[in-house]
Amino acid sequence: MTKKRLGKGLKALINDSENIDQSRVDNIFIDQIEANPYQPRKSFDKEALTELADSIQKNGLIQPITVRKIKAEKYQIVAGERRWRASKLAGLEKIAAIIRDFNDQEMLEIALIENIQRQDLNPIETAEAYKQMLANFEITQSELAEQVGKSRSNISNTIRLLKLAAKVQKYLKKGIITTGHARALLSLADEQTQLAACENIIIQDLTVRETEKYVEKLKKPVANSKKEKTKKKLKPDWKKAASALENSLGKRVEIKQRKANNLLTIEIDNLAELKEIVEKLK
Repeated sequence: MTKKRLGKGLKALINDSENIDQSRVDNIFIDQIEANPYQPRKSFDKEALTELADSIQKNGLIQPITVRKIKAEKYQIVAGERRWRASKLAGLEKIAAIIRDFNDQEMLEIALIENIQRQDLNPIETAEAYKQMLANFEITQSELAEQVGKSRSNISNTIRLLKLAAKVQKYLKKGIITTGHARALLSLADEQTQLAACENIIIQDLTVRETEKYVEKLKKPVANSKKEKTKKKLKPDWKKAASALENSLGKRVEIKQRKANNLLTIEIDNLAELKEIVEKLK
């Protein structure tokens, strides 16, 4: 089977936008234009669109959008959907547009690569875009990496994000967790465990490094259980003393029973709390 090779796509589009021939720019009625069906970006920031609409009202549209004609008096956006949406918000009846001939394959290529290179997509949208490109163009990850200017490992690691539990993906889309957090969670195969760990990470506001350590502990429950069994149980008098100290200081106190001596741990958040405890103990 012959591979579908990537077409002229973004390169041709960029060349056009850098050398716009004003004679080729038409003013098209906004209601004659429809969105790009291959657009990988699923959500558009309302506040950012409103700001752009305000700018368009005051200064006009600086750069035309690019469209293709699909039938009489009907066009489809090739690039510039955000500008088109903002122009609609601004109340414009017409919008400046360059009409170009692109086939479906080139439309898909442009929509995906333009968003990826401009970093307008969230990590999950990017992963879905990569997956779609691999499927539609029948290319390797190495070929895709070269086309979008990323490393092959970056492509592979990004696509792996689609293996996350659905709700974890939502947290990543919204920016509640980072890609670093998400990659650490990928090593947990069970989706319920992933989600529980993710929500705990959010509650505790863990860093990526702390998340990695936390996930490693979750992956070794048996080993941790054996360690607990080897620890000596704390005697009742020590438990009572720890509880009394905890109530007095207002901080979590833990006493670990050891062979030679016991270890007292007091949890504090900052230096000011330590000074406060020192004053109480004087």
